[in-house]
Amino acid sequence: MRDGARQQAAIEILTSLETEKRPAADAVKAWMLTHRFAGSKDRAQIGDLVFGAMRWKQSSAWRMGEDTPRAWVWGALRWGFGWSAEAIEQSVTGDPHAPPAMTEAERAALLSATLDGAPAHVRGDFPEWLDASFERAFGDKRAEEGAALAAPAPLDLRANTLKTDRDKLIAALGESSKLTEPPPVTPYAPNGVRIPWSQGRTFPWATEQSFLKGWFEVQDEGSQLAAQLSGAAPGMQIADVCAGGGGKTLALAAQMQNKGQIFAFDVDGRRLAPLKERADRAGARNIQIRAPMRSKDALEDLRGRMDIVFVDAPCTGSGTWRRNPDSKWRLRPNALAMRIGEQREALALAAPLVKPGGRLIYVTCSVLPEENEDAVTAFLAAYADFAPVGLSGAEFPAHQRTIGLQMTPLITGCDGFYIAALQRAA
Repeated sequence: MRDGARQQAAIEILTSLETEKRPAADAVKAWMLTHRFAGSKDRAQIGDLVFGAMRWKQSSAWRMGEDTPRAWVWGALRWGFGWSAEAIEQSVTGDPHAPPAMTEAERAALLSATLDGAPAHVRGDFPEWLDASFERAFGDKRAEEGAALAAPAPLDLRANTLKTDRDKLIAALGESSKLTEPPPVTPYAPNGVRIPWSQGRTFPWATEQSFLKGWFEVQDEGSQLAAQLSGAAPGMQIADVCAGGGGKTLALAAQMQNKGQIFAFDVDGRRLAPLKERADRAGARNIQIRAPMRSKDALEDLRGRMDIVFVDAPCTGSGTWRRNPDSKWRLRPNALAMRIGEQREALALAAPLVKPGGRLIYVTCSVLPEENEDAVTAFLAAYADFAPVGLSGAEFPAHQRTIGLQMTPLITGCDGFYIAALQRAA
C-alpha cells in the first residue's frame, strides 16, 4: 500500500468509530481482517495513523478548522509525526486509493496554522469536561501536561532480578535481530530498560528468548517506581489486594528476593488467571494466589497481619493515555464516579489487613485528583488510626502533593502514576 491508501484506511477506521462505540484497537483489527492484502508494514503504519489521530484529535481539529477523521489524520501527520504540508499533499496525489485531493483551505492550514488562542484542553488534547480536574492538578501547566500524555510512549521493561540483572538483560536484547542496538536504561528505576517508541511499537518481546526464560516483564517505569517505593523487603508479609494480572505482584516478589510471602488477590478472580504462569516463568516462589470465594472471606486470616497492603486501585487510567489514546475520548463522568466508588471499596477491603505499625500503599495510574489525593483524604477521614507518611527513596522529579506524589510523562518521563503511603498506628 502507498502512503495515501494508508491514510484512507485510517480515515475509514476512524469514521467507523463515530458510530460504533468500541476501542480503536478493535476497529483496527476488524479492518485488517477484511483487508488481508495489507502487509505487516501497512498494518503498523495504519495503526500509527489511527492512534496518532486520536492522540492529537482536538489540536488537529483546531488547526485544520474541521473536526473530521480526515483532519485528524492529516493533523497527526503534520504536527505529530512531523511531515511537511508538501509531503502530505504529494502522498495523496495520483493515488486512486488515497483521500480526495487537498483543498486550498486544508493546504493553508497545514502550512501555517497554529494553536494561538486555543484553550488549555485543546492545546493539551484532553476532554474539555476534565479541564477543572487538570487545573487542580497542574494549574497553568495543564496544557503541557496533557500534551505529554498525548505523545507516544516507549516500551519499558523490568529486569527480573530473581533470574538476571539489568546489564545481562541489555546484553541479551542487544543481540536481538528485532532491535538495532542495545536498549538504554530507564532514568530512575534501577532495573528498568527502555526501548524507544520507534522500535518498541512493533517489538515482538513475547518471542524473545530472554522473556521466555523469565528475564524480564513489560512494565512502565512509573509502575516499577511505585513498587520500589512501597518499601517491600525480604521476609515481609504483603497483600496485593488489586493484583489483576500480577505485574506489580511480580515486582514486589523480586524486591522480596523470594523471602517472606505475598498474597495476590483481586475481587474479579478472572484477572488473576495469568499470574500462575507468569510467576512460574519469573521464578517467583513466594506468591500465594487468593481468588475470591462465594461464601467465605478469602482474606480473613490475613487481618491485622500484613506489613504492607498494596492497593493498585481501579481508576480511569488517565495516566496511561500515551498507550491508550482513544480511551480519553471514551471516558465519561459516570465512569469516573464508578471508579471512585471502587477505590473506596478497595481501601475498605485493605485497611483491616494492615498490622499495627504497618503500611497501606495506595497507587493509581491516574492524574486526576478525584482519584488520588481526594480518595486518600476521604479514607483518612474515615479511618482515624491511619496517617500519611513520607516515601523514602523518591529521588526523582515528581509533583509533590499534600499527601503522596504524582509522576507524569512531562515531569518524570513515565506514565502518570500517583502513590501515597499510609501508616497504621502501632
